Amino acid sequence: MPANLTPQYYDAEKKFRQATSPQDKLDALKLMLAEIPKHKGTEKLQGDIKRKIAKTKSELQKSSRHGPKTHSYYVKKEGAGQVVLVGPPNAGKSSLISVLTHAKPEIADYPFATRIPCPGMMNFENIQIQLVDLPPVSREYMEFWVPNLIRTADLVALIVDLAAKVPLEQVEATRELLSDKKMVMVRELPKEVDSISIAYKKSVLFGNKFDLDQNSEHFNMLKEMFSSEFDVYPLSVYQQQLVHHFKQILFFQLQIVRVYSKPPGKQVDYNEPFILQKGSTLFDLAGAVHREFAHKLRFARVWGEGKFDGQRMNRDDKLMDGDIVELHR
Repeated sequence: MPANLTPQYYDAEKKFRQATSPQDKLDALKLMLAEIPKHKGTEKLQGDIKRKIAKTKSELQKSSRHGPKTHSYYVKKEGAGQVVLVGPPNAGKSSLISVLTHAKPEIADYPFATRIPCPGMMNFENIQIQLVDLPPVSREYMEFWVPNLIRTADLVALIVDLAAKVPLEQVEATRELLSDKKMVMVRELPKEVDSISIAYKKSVLFGNKFDLDQNSEHFNMLKEMFSSEFDVYPLSVYQQQLVHHFKQILFFQLQIVRVYSKPPGKQVDYNEPFILQKGSTLFDLAGAVHREFAHKLRFARVWGEGKFDGQRMNRDDKLMDGDIVELHR
């Protein structure tokens, strides 16, 4: 018997896939159970959702026993995506934030100068990406709330110091410390996970202070050791080409597309694109415009690379970066 799942169910399922915390996953699972059609064809799926709800509740109860230790921090997401800068002391994260945004972090030549999160908005073409400078991730000391901010971010930019004698050890130490906090840095997010208590974080590795790395010796070692696990790039705030490349890499790694909604008979506004995850469909765009719009959508026309001007789209067709869409209901 077919399941005949509704658009509302698929919306809830999408929220579950994108959830970054156990509580968000639990909320999405409850919504999935509420929206799923109740008939024989969905009995197996209903049972699977109920088991996931029970497992998530159990894990939340275990973590709540420990309770918060002291004051924590939260950084509201803004812009097209939130990228946390993670790494050891004196890796140059604060200098990077200062150059790329209007934020004013404390910059010093001694370790642990950054003690609170410092967010700033980085311009990239016609959008902004939020960068968050975090206190160091170090075996010597790490603020207890830092892993929580990493867990909820859209992307991790791991910054290590090529001018240091041990950039390889910096990567290993950061990876081990986050692993102890049930986080795994990966090049690509896995489609299936064994435990929702483990947070897989899409990450990219930058060797900073490339201008001080004579003959690129440390960068080449970094790339040779970790290129099978991460995309690895050089970086220096003193080399404009590398700074521009850094912006492009973050945009690409966030896996987002910019889509422009064109009201029928009107001009396109290129200043305020809709930001969607790569692979999003026309139905997703309509829902971003207005929740009710998605269900009343009749058809749409699209202008973009590889398409005929005004080409008619189906609601399940995927959108590309730069597409212009005219919605009709």
